Amino acid sequence: MSAIEPQALTSSLLRASPSEPDAEPLDLIFIEGFEHPTIIGIHAGELATPQTVRIDLAAGMPRCAACHSDNILDTIDYSAVRRVLQQLLLNHRWQLLEALAEEIARLLLQDFGAHWVRVALAKPRKFPDVEAVGVVIERRPNAAMQRPMPVLTLIGAGMVPSPTKTRSDEN
Repeated sequence: MSAIEPQALTSSLLRASPSEPDAEPLDLIFIEGFEHPTIIGIHAGELATPQTVRIDLAAGMPRCAACHSDNILDTIDYSAVRRVLQQLLLNHRWQLLEALAEEIARLLLQDFGAHWVRVALAKPRKFPDVEAVGVVIERRPNAAMQRPMPVLTLIGAGMVPSPTKTRSDEN
């Protein structure tokens, strides 16, 4: 059995097509090998000392308009994604890689307009006998993510529905 380089594993994950067979063709914007220290984990030692995580991600856009316009505003700006990742890793409070990967996917879908994302998040050299441990998630926007809940929208705007009066309240 030959050893698999972690970069080869994540590279193949990022270059693979979205898993839905009837999905629309997508242009993939990717960041590969982003490494940054962060506090993440469930054990006391992990919560006291930053450890490096590696992020590989791909974000799909259907027939990206930037291919024709040559304008950065028509695509996902990977330098802006990189800045967001840096800030997220400095400020997040997640303990599990799964939760942090989910937040990265949410940001790409909601804030950057991706139609599909795949995020690979790993702790390189976590154990002396393991090259890396991690998680890979794949997400598409869902209806709940795209539409704000009406009541929450009202509350967020400072408008709280008043309780309705009943006949017993009037007596």
